Amino acid sequence: MRTVATMVIAYLIGSLNPAIIITRLKTGKDIRTMGSGNAGFTNVLRSVGTGPAVATIVCDYLKGIIAVLIGWWIFSSLTVTNDVAPIEYVKYGRYLAGMCVILGHTFPIYYGFKGGKGVVTANALMLVVDWRVFLMIVATFLLIFFVTKIISLGSIVCAALYPVYTLLVTYFMDYLPFLGTENELRFRFVLISTACAAAVGAMVIIMHKENIGRLLRGEEKRIKAKGSDK
Repeated sequence: MRTVATMVIAYLIGSLNPAIIITRLKTGKDIRTMGSGNAGFTNVLRSVGTGPAVATIVCDYLKGIIAVLIGWWIFSSLTVTNDVAPIEYVKYGRYLAGMCVILGHTFPIYYGFKGGKGVVTANALMLVVDWRVFLMIVATFLLIFFVTKIISLGSIVCAALYPVYTLLVTYFMDYLPFLGTENELRFRFVLISTACAAAVGAMVIIMHKENIGRLLRGEEKRIKAKGSDK
């Protein structure tokens, strides 16, 4: 029941789409009929303006953080067994909530199952699950963005690297230093964490399939806010 509750609550929170709500309040229009048609930060920035885009990204972050924290809290009350350490329970709860909030953002029940691509919400998941991996992802994204000015490219590369970074951090920093000691974390934790990160990364990449096509054709636009001539 706790697992089901985590999934449902996270999905319903994820289905609240700030890009749609804020754009409708600002312009009276549906962001999905504007620009690229995506209900996310980048399209709001290009089609509506910087202020609404900032509000969108903040709200997307908050809903991701809130959903993951709820999953953390629910799973922290689970009964501990000899095979699973408390830290494993709560981390699995965070991943489960994170994946469901991304699913809600991408396929929102309130808006005909047509939402955004889940990049910002996924980044919020990374922050709450493991700040070390989060910092690595942010550094990678900023490097790619500053060089190319293409948000989708940074998002796709970071999604692909998320399981790689998760594997490196959990294996070399959480598991290996305590091998042979009474460390609560087992190698299973490394594998499941990496698998969850791979699932999140795959979700983001799949939602960027059109961007990937434009990138391969050299047609993907560089970021430019509405009203900017640069």
